[in-house]
Amino acid sequence: MGMTSLDGLRFARMVQAGAQHLSANAQMVDALNVFPVPDGDTGTNMNLSMTSGAKETEAGTQRHFGKTAEALSKGLLMGARGNSGVILSQLFRGFSKAVAGKQEVSAFELAAAFEAGVQTAYKAVMKPVEGTILTVAKDAAKKAVAVSQKESDVVAVVEALVKEGQASLNRTPELLPVLKEVGVVDSGGQGLLLVYEGFLAELKGEALPAALSTRQDIKDLVNAEHHKSVQSFMDTADIEFGYCTEFMVKFEQEKLAERPFSEEQFRRELSKFGDSLLVVADDEIAKVHIHAEHPGDVLTLGQQYGSLINMKIENMREQHSAITGSAPAPAEPVQQAKWGVVAVAMGSGIAELFTSIGATVVIEGGQTMNPSTEDIVKAIRDCHAEHVFVLPNNKNIVMAAEQAAELVETTVSVIPTKTVPQGLAALIAFNSESDSASNISAMTDASALVKTGQITHAVRDTTIDGIQIKKNDFMGLAEGKIVVTHTEETAAAKELLHSLLDDESEIVTVIYGEEASQKTVEQVTSFIEEAYPDIEVEVHDGRQPLYPFIFSIE
Repeated sequence: MGMTSLDGLRFARMVQAGAQHLSANAQMVDALNVFPVPDGDTGTNMNLSMTSGAKETEAGTQRHFGKTAEALSKGLLMGARGNSGVILSQLFRGFSKAVAGKQEVSAFELAAAFEAGVQTAYKAVMKPVEGTILTVAKDAAKKAVAVSQKESDVVAVVEALVKEGQASLNRTPELLPVLKEVGVVDSGGQGLLLVYEGFLAELKGEALPAALSTRQDIKDLVNAEHHKSVQSFMDTADIEFGYCTEFMVKFEQEKLAERPFSEEQFRRELSKFGDSLLVVADDEIAKVHIHAEHPGDVLTLGQQYGSLINMKIENMREQHSAITGSAPAPAEPVQQAKWGVVAVAMGSGIAELFTSIGATVVIEGGQTMNPSTEDIVKAIRDCHAEHVFVLPNNKNIVMAAEQAAELVETTVSVIPTKTVPQGLAALIAFNSESDSASNISAMTDASALVKTGQITHAVRDTTIDGIQIKKNDFMGLAEGKIVVTHTEETAAAKELLHSLLDDESEIVTVIYGEEASQKTVEQVTSFIEEAYPDIEVEVHDGRQPLYPFIFSIE
């Protein structure tokens, strides 16, 4: 008869196995990224996201399946990095909602939860592309549901999930021509399949499958190291709300009859007392985390809906001063500004550039070090503004920014800038005297008018769009598309500029990175001035990694 149901304790072990299998193969998943640039970090992003989910699951493990799934969803949501990490978090967010309130799940309910996750993930993506992680998730879940209608064994259903996931992954090159051209499967789909394989191995009591590194076709692709995200620190005096307050409200029907519970309303009421607010609720319990200056007021509000359990209050100023040896300073009230701007920058020089033209908070990150949803949430809150504009400046950060916007009480507008030049153009277009709608329109329009060029180096031999690329060649990317390849950096830069500049071009901004020599910078600048004498040239030291040159053409 097999295993006919699954509880939260077993599911938690499945999550740990899935996270472990993904972590062991993250570098190989990175190597599957289609572009041969040294920032193909799908595996890194998914690994960081899943690790966050696994930690939260381990901390919140209980026999109740719905609550264990809820813990996974929360951890994934707050740790999500990059598009792949955000999509992974959405898959298990929908999964969690489908099993909410269930002590155990049957094979059919488990399959239905995977399918619910797919629906949530598709809704989160503006323009879903088939041949990606979404397709693998959809095909695998559909097969699992079909099997669950005839089979009550949980193991059989997860086996079907994995088998069809692998088949779907193998089909991704037929759906995305660029994958077929390069000869790889979709990296995000591979990452998801690793998680599912970990689930199955735990259910069957088997060792995790062999590492992808044993496959020569994938091993040959590994050529680059990937950097981890940077951590930020604060002074004791910067702590505005001094008490880390955590508690759970166990709902009481008598109190709910007088004051019906609304998660959205509860979150809005709590937001008045502090920041770093998280509220996760089901039919029985609401879990709260908040940094507050007056925790008693927060507890009193929660007590209106039921009894308080699992309370923990910590003085963060005392904790911080104990670590640093500094005396805690009294918090001063922070003036609420009308506007705030959060920008993501890949390089200290670029960060300084954004700050100089008006960014309120700059998150140093971008390629290879995508900031998490939580990083962006913190930056939004640090603006202390009524309305915050977020400039992701990288296509792989847009979804995380949009997700962060949903988690704060502040009004947030994400301007979907995909490059540093787009972000700079959008920020220059911001007008503090205009209203919200006008600024959104102006910033979006300005970002669309600028053209972006980038010079980087290839990390492996490949062919893209008919262009043969050799490892260590310099590549020129126009709007993210590889258009030039050359063994010499200056030559690649000149060819790229020729492809980008036209009669309408008026200004070229040259942002050189930490790998660019002064001689090369001078050669590139002189070329523009001599070949295009009517075009104004600006030069900035961006100190960005991986990209010796970023060109902005207006």
